[in-house]
Amino acid sequence: MSTIEIIGGKHLYGEVSIQGSKNAVLPILAASLLNKGVTKLNNCPKILDVINMIKILEHLGALIIWDLDSLIIDTSNLTTTVVPEQYVKEMRSSIIVLGSLLARQKEVTITYPGGCSIGARPIDLHLSALKQLGVEVLEEDDNLICKAEKIVGTEITLEFPSVGATENTLLAAVLAEGVTTIKNAAKEPEIVELCCFLNSLGAKITGIGKDEIIVQGVEKLHDTTYTLIADRIVAGTYLAAVQGAGGKVTLRDIDDSQLGAILSILRTTGSRITSGNDFIQIKANRRPKAADIIRTKPYPYFPTDMQSQMLSVLSLAKGTSIMIENIFEARYKTVHELIKMGADITVEGKVAIIKGVKKLYGANVNASDLRGGAGLVIAGLMAEGLTVVNNPIYIERGYEDICRDLAILSADVKKV
Repeated sequence: MSTIEIIGGKHLYGEVSIQGSKNAVLPILAASLLNKGVTKLNNCPKILDVINMIKILEHLGALIIWDLDSLIIDTSNLTTTVVPEQYVKEMRSSIIVLGSLLARQKEVTITYPGGCSIGARPIDLHLSALKQLGVEVLEEDDNLICKAEKIVGTEITLEFPSVGATENTLLAAVLAEGVTTIKNAAKEPEIVELCCFLNSLGAKITGIGKDEIIVQGVEKLHDTTYTLIADRIVAGTYLAAVQGAGGKVTLRDIDDSQLGAILSILRTTGSRITSGNDFIQIKANRRPKAADIIRTKPYPYFPTDMQSQMLSVLSLAKGTSIMIENIFEARYKTVHELIKMGADITVEGKVAIIKGVKKLYGANVNASDLRGGAGLVIAGLMAEGLTVVNNPIYIERGYEDICRDLAILSADVKKV
């Protein structure tokens, strides 16, 4: 089984380009099922979750080929509406094909999803919204059997601005009869990207980026070529790595407007940051400052997907920081591993109290989820000696090659 080995203590310097967005590409891949034709996606990241989603689409009948960093998807002829259990259990975001298949085929059979072990993440909001659009949902063993004679637009108010529920509702509504209004919709950049992609296919969506999205159903869609945005969480991860390890780094091909809350926290903890619409430069040469309180909340606030990375940074901060995790109840699993490295962190429910220490020490640690694994890599860069991160397959779900990118920035890191 492979591992990532890091010898810490080196500052990071240089430039690196940021890959296409994981959280944008997965629903867009699902959305390609809506079109009886060809979709070309540029800047598509070659990550494990994309590979698994490709396998799902191919099982459903899509023909897919890579052309450098572009993905060409022909969904002219779908052959089944049964989503293979093995991929659904491995990747929670596979549930997003539910809305697309219902919109196009009016039926789908899918198992309950799996993925990272960071909390329950129930899909009740997804199913409630789909039922309001006219979908009948049956549970049989571990399967969901969903059918609809027709999808009819309506007004839907989400109890929580869930990204996944917003995406599934959008996908189901694109080909619906009439108008669908989604209130309390998620506003993440990846939701904006999905709406823009759907409109490039011929959908009629307004209110993009707002908490009320209106979808005017259309009869059919057409082929499109679309270029994906950069991954704001990958960018945030590398910025956090510089904050923790020190150095001066420029990120290329990234829009700073999507990282407002992340940049604000990094400035609070001592980084000097300059940025524009296609770059972010960070300088960090001193021990991080403590952050008073960081609360994870839906966009535009601090994202839960950056919580683990900041835990690592704050482990070396001067003073005591408080992290409050409001999204996923089991996202502190990395704390035990950081304690192995000398961190002083206590967890009480959804609150983590981080008392900064002067040094972290290399250790053998275990990744148990995507962002937690990335956080452990950051801790390894900050620590004295050798850190071995086991289970890097979790990290590969969302990072094309974290070792390659950090090595470009002068880190002593490799996969073995």
